[in-house]
Amino acid sequence: MSDRQNSDNGKDSLLAELSVVRTDIDAIDAQLLDLLNRRARCAQQVGEIKARHGDAGFIYRPEREAQVLRRIQDMNQGPLSSESVTWFFREVMSACLSLEQPLGIAFLGPLGTFSESASTKHFGHAARLLPQASIDDVFREVEAGHANYGVAPVENSTEGAVGRTLDLLLGTSLKICGEVVLRIHQHLLTKAPSLDRVTKVYSHAQSLAQCHEWLNRHLPNVPRISVGSNAQAAQMAAQEEGTAAIAGEAAADRYDLPRLAESIEDEPNNTTRFVVLGRHDAGPSTAGKDKTSLIMSIPNNTGALHTLLVPFADAGVSLTRLESRPARHTLWEYVFFVDVDGHRDEPRVKAALDELARRAAYLKVLGSYPVAVY
Repeated sequence: MSDRQNSDNGKDSLLAELSVVRTDIDAIDAQLLDLLNRRARCAQQVGEIKARHGDAGFIYRPEREAQVLRRIQDMNQGPLSSESVTWFFREVMSACLSLEQPLGIAFLGPLGTFSESASTKHFGHAARLLPQASIDDVFREVEAGHANYGVAPVENSTEGAVGRTLDLLLGTSLKICGEVVLRIHQHLLTKAPSLDRVTKVYSHAQSLAQCHEWLNRHLPNVPRISVGSNAQAAQMAAQEEGTAAIAGEAAADRYDLPRLAESIEDEPNNTTRFVVLGRHDAGPSTAGKDKTSLIMSIPNNTGALHTLLVPFADAGVSLTRLESRPARHTLWEYVFFVDVDGHRDEPRVKAALDELARRAAYLKVLGSYPVAVY
């Protein structure tokens, strides 16, 4: 038998084996399509039941979504990673929710920001994205009912708290009903062919700070200009010759900017936490997988902070975050932003909050919500 005949026989065998597997894939795809539509019809029934019982005001229930995603992760046996499975089911739930009412999500714009990435990570691509010019506008759009929910950055693992978000939480009537944790990769985006052709760098102030050492090493004499958002920086870099932007993948794709350097953040585990803002609380999800955020203050006397922390210790409640901010009404007085493990309806958390209310000069519970599902 000639080499040509051996090659043809090998190709025929390959095609025959692939044909069997592809037939299985086609059959599975048909089953998946049927199951997805069955799930969508169930979601529609949930909406109809809620409407009949007068509970149609909030179709999105963050605690229920967290329960579903954690259950799916526990059931997953691979080879797909838990992260991939979580992404898929988020998108399925997003599409099902949009059959009832597409959720409007306000976030710091323009399109292409990390806030957009956090919004789509949490609500899926079926949500209606509503980019805003400022974090203040994100709060206002939700407060006014023009958006169902808002997504705002609250802290970064490198640069710390986002002060404007904390200040707005102090005065808003909105509740924190969820959180998103987003791994931040910063890229140098530009149409310039090389680093020595870059004449200025635009970015948000926090991103410039997160890439400070890289910029010192590679672009030490190039002016750094702070703008309102990374996406705005990318827009400007796309229009101005010789300029560059520090921004994420979403901005690179949206504004068609090449990545001259990738992952230039100084800290390899650079992560930003966002809060989801709504006009309602989240109920308890999975035991031990909820978080409560609050603001507290007390006159600045010796041992004042200890007085506020004792109720948590006595009740066995762990603090996961404690951040101080100047009180805006009194010089040298402070308010404390606190995150604790557990839902406000859990007995131990409720006991701590009841006692704290007796001790604190000011106490505001911002909300209880599921811990972010990765």
